[in-house]
Amino acid sequence: MTTLNRYTVNIIIENKPLIRDPEGETILRDLIIKNGVTEVTKVKTAKLLKLEVNAKDKENAKKIMEKMCNDLRIFNPVVSICKITVSSDS
Repeated sequence: MTTLNRYTVNIIIENKPLIRDPEGETILRDLIIKNGVTEVTKVKTAKLLKLEVNAKDKENAKKIMEKMCNDLRIFNPVVSICKITVSSDS
């Protein structure tokens, strides 16, 4: 019997670099620049999914999440990038 460990998985879904980000542009223009914070030059928005996963190791946890993301189509690969990071629960 294989012992499973618990991992925290963060899935970040964001637009590809050449795809416009109207929400990020609005945050930059209306909230940051209009309030005098001119040091910020770009804002990109993203969705964060934070999941707890039982798996035998980090690599297995990442494979499970990659399969889930692709099978369930939780992001549009034409316009979005999906970044997956796995960390051990302590």
